[in-house]
Amino acid sequence: MRGLVTYGAFARLSKTALVLLGLTVPAQAEGVDILALGDSLTQGYGLAEQEGFVPQMRAWLEARGHEVRLVNGGVSGDTTAGGLSRVAWSLSPEIDAMIVALGGNDLLRGIPPETSRANLEGILQEAETRGLPVLLVGMTAPGNYGTEFKQSFDAIYPDLAQAHDTLLFEDFFEGLRVEGAMPADMSAVMQPDNIHPNAEGVVRIVEAMGPAVEALIAQAQE
Repeated sequence: MRGLVTYGAFARLSKTALVLLGLTVPAQAEGVDILALGDSLTQGYGLAEQEGFVPQMRAWLEARGHEVRLVNGGVSGDTTAGGLSRVAWSLSPEIDAMIVALGGNDLLRGIPPETSRANLEGILQEAETRGLPVLLVGMTAPGNYGTEFKQSFDAIYPDLAQAHDTLLFEDFFEGLRVEGAMPADMSAVMQPDNIHPNAEGVVRIVEAMGPAVEALIAQAQE
């Protein structure tokens, strides 16, 4: 894993020495520590602990044979500015990769897209400085702010993913779509506030996003 280059070299020398002594060294799977930096959608607002995004994603990954520790860096109500203000200290030394899922509260507050873009870029730059791979999870703006706002906001995530060479999952809520569109009745997958997914909604979100997280794990293990 990243940050263990010196230790890894020492481990290889140690294994060689053990072989010379006629001893065997058991193979060990390489685990990955991932920070999920986000807001209430990541934090698991309104749900029992094991029903939230992070526990469900962790279980999904483990069921597919991944040794992973997924750190819940979701803070309810957080904006991209909040994420930027805490990303440096949230990326503790053992973290190997990061999921960034922010922007929903920027939309709720009508924050200018250029501000959201700058904050997200700052988060990605912090990850670049540390040599960490990132999965950037997008959001889609509603139409009520106008066409120009929507176009500017929706372009943030693919633009930044391309500029910073990160993985991109275009929409956090992709798993809730039916034939590419959100159903008129969302009661089966959303809490009564119609903002946060219920437990079944999280199941679908995780199933859709899971392969992208697997790609992130693969990058972290390179």
